[in-house]
This record gives sequence, C-alpha cells and structure tokens, in this order.
Amino acid sequence: MTPPAGNPRSDFAVVIPAYNEAAVVPDLVRELQATFQRNDLRGEILFVDDGSTDGTGDLAVAEAAGWPAFRVLRHRNNRGKTEAMVTAAGSTDATWLVLFDADLQHGTEEIPRFLDTLAEGWDIVTGRKVGSYDKRAVSSVYNRLSRLIFKVPVSDLNSMKAFRREILDEVPLRHDWHRFFVVLAFSRGYTVKEIDIELLPRRAGESKYSGRSRIMVGVLDLLSVWFLLLFSRKPLLLFGSLGGGLLAAGIATGLVAFYMRFVLEQGFRPLLYLVILLVTVGVILIGFGLVAEMMAQVREEVDHLRRELRRREEDPHGS
Repeated sequence: MTPPAGNPRSDFAVVIPAYNEAAVVPDLVRELQATFQRNDLRGEILFVDDGSTDGTGDLAVAEAAGWPAFRVLRHRNNRGKTEAMVTAAGSTDATWLVLFDADLQHGTEEIPRFLDTLAEGWDIVTGRKVGSYDKRAVSSVYNRLSRLIFKVPVSDLNSMKAFRREILDEVPLRHDWHRFFVVLAFSRGYTVKEIDIELLPRRAGESKYSGRSRIMVGVLDLLSVWFLLLFSRKPLLLFGSLGGGLLAAGIATGLVAFYMRFVLEQGFRPLLYLVILLVTVGVILIGFGLVAEMMAQVREEVDHLRRELRRREEDPHGS
C-alpha cells in the first residue's frame, strides 16, 4: 500500500444525498463551512437534492449563497442514495469522494479524518458507527451475514464512506446497492480501512430507511449480490450442476421404473412422469447455463473494452 499521488484534502468532493431534509439544511451548511475553514479543506460539496418536496434544494442554494465550493444537483423524483452517488460522481473530476448523510448523524469534523486516512494509501475508508441507534439489532445481523458470505473486512457496511471516484467507473451499482459498494469494490481488489465514527442523535425529520419492508429488501439484495459475485462469471457452475443433478436423478428414476416394469412386472406410471420432468428440467437448466456462459463472455469483453477506453482517455499518447 502506497500513499496516493494527490492530496486528498484538496482533490475531493463531499457527496450529500438529501431527501426532505430542509429542517437540518441551515445547520448542515453552517457546520460544513466551519469545518472547511478550520481544516483548510479545498475540495467541493455536491449536494444532491433527491426529488425533495419540502424545498430542500432551494433552501440549500439560499444557505450556501456566495460559497462557490457548494453545488446543488437535482433529481426530478426520489431515486435513492445509490443514484445520488452516481449523479455526483459524474459531475466532478475530483479523485476522492466522501459520502456524507444530510441528517448530521455524523459530525462534519469526520470529513478531514476520512481524508487523512485515505492519504495513508487506502482506496476506501468506511466508518463503524459508535453509539446507540434504533436499528442496531437488525443492522448487526445484516452486517454479520454480509461478513460471513462475502468475507469482507468491514463490520458496518452502511455508514459514512470515502473512496476513489474511479471505483464507480468499474463497480456496477443498481438501485439500493450503495450498501454493497464496499463488498463489490473489495471483490475487485480495492483496499479497505474501517475507522470508528460517533453516531449522533438525529436533530430533526425522520429516517428515510425504516420499516420492516426494508429488512426483506436488504436480504433479497444481499442474495442478489452474492449470486452476482459467485456465479456471474461462471454461471454454468450453478446451472450446469443443478441440471446435471436433475439429469442424474432422472436416469436413476428411469432405471428404477425399468426394473419395476420388466423385472417385477409392476408398472407405476407416476415414475415415468417424474423421469420426464427431471430430464426435461435438467436439460433446460444446462442449456440456460450455456447461454449464460456466452453472456458472461460478452460481459468480460465489454469490461475489457471499457478499461481500454479509460486507459486511452487517461493516456491518449500511449506514453
């Protein structure tokens, strides 16, 4: 691990997704300004108004008037935290991004801490929340499952983060997959460092990620990411194994049916139907796996072309 070439304190952007957070915007802008001045930070702030209906974006513009480092980006409707990250990343050339929640449940003084840790040479720095909060039990189970499945050296996947912007060019993020950003990046070889950060009481408003439905969504997304990482590059490993197992079961069942019919002279028609079902589904799964293998090959070729295009953009003369 080697220190980055640039200075994270001057080549960064703070990304702040915000949905109906007008009540905390004045405090947020004021505390950000104080932190930037106190720590001589020279980056920018990308405030993403994610389809708010309470005037959050307009209030942010008014509160930050005269501060050129503060920019407000807007979504026409509420699209989510992941999309806010992607929008912000596409609107800046900064080397480093700091993902910071608008609700001020983390202090703005955490920003220079994260930047200084990045300066040690890490690709990603993520926070481990210290303090009490309502969803600790659910979050604890979710994080333990994630560590068990993905073997990622992080105990809190859904917290404040700082990372190289280029990671978003390589790591595919679907809706709500900001929670798996570290998992996906770590699987691609990016280095991760976790630091403790204090969790503060929410000052106003209400949590945007609450409700029992979020638990089910999180579990299903976890399974989706697990499938992507484990089988997306070798889909025949899954579908071929299942299909082969069903074919073997069909053949075995067929032999039993043959033995009963011609040796014991006890025909049992449901066994014949079971043989047909097992063989048919087995062949379909193997065929599906072969098609998926071709799709995986195309994906690899597209990824290679994307990397090559990025390399040529960064070094057009091939030096």
